[in-house]
Amino acid sequence: MSLPVVILGPTASGKSDVAMAYARACPGAEIVAVDAMQVYRRMDIGTAKPTAADRAAVAHHCLDLAEPSDDFAVTDFEVAARVALDGVAARGGQAVLVGGTGLYLRSVTDPMEIPGRWPEVRATLEARLAHEGSAALHGELLALDPVAAGRMEPSNERRVVRALEVTLGSGRPFSSYGPGLGHYPPIQYRQIGLQWARPALTARIAERVQRMMSAGLLQEVQSLLAEPAPLSRTARQALGYKELIDHLQGGVSLDEAVHTIVLRTRQFAVRQERWFRRDPRIRWVRIVDDPVAEVLPVLLHP
Repeated sequence: MSLPVVILGPTASGKSDVAMAYARACPGAEIVAVDAMQVYRRMDIGTAKPTAADRAAVAHHCLDLAEPSDDFAVTDFEVAARVALDGVAARGGQAVLVGGTGLYLRSVTDPMEIPGRWPEVRATLEARLAHEGSAALHGELLALDPVAAGRMEPSNERRVVRALEVTLGSGRPFSSYGPGLGHYPPIQYRQIGLQWARPALTARIAERVQRMMSAGLLQEVQSLLAEPAPLSRTARQALGYKELIDHLQGGVSLDEAVHTIVLRTRQFAVRQERWFRRDPRIRWVRIVDDPVAEVLPVLLHP
């Protein structure tokens, strides 16, 4: 059994194409998606989920795990990923983890102490969120757990509420859980990161958003909103979906919504890069033009 490989990087960096090329070149390789939004069924275009042809050619795991009406958490992902990895190992294959959700990845590569849940505390916080906004709750988190507050954007409602839920419910800082995000012990994974020059990645992001719109992302969002069960808070925050919901329900023009998708995706890519850059265990490959041609030799001939 070969050492599991992690192919990571910011959104639109080409990591999924690299993973597919590597898996096709390595008999027995199976892909494990590490993406907080690809876990949702019927959220396909906006999450850049692998095509049906790719999934038929190479076994994929950790896709379509939950309904869009569900709040899916890192703890849920960790369980699913462990089951998938154990299955790949039992078959004598090689796991190829691919994605850009840093916390989900670390839940697999670095075992965590997972905090519990406090539904009453969460319900109170969500009621406050509706009236006070995420910036106010982030300010409270900053006073109670400045380390955790410094790791998330004030606008990230889901993470802010979860951090406060744990801090208030458990009586200990949210940042005290887990392996310690500032520590990087040896792991049994080979991690390869895709690095683009910022202008090139910016252009790729704009092109990707336009492809998604041409592929029917607006219609996908309309279909999701028409379902009987409403989208969960988590699913509604997905890039592309949130902005188009604002267009469909909030009076934002389509052009403005698309512009905002591009802008927020660029900002998200910067946050992804900052997260991954902290990890000294990642081998970075600087991409000039073709991620598959430039990264595949590194994966095949370490």
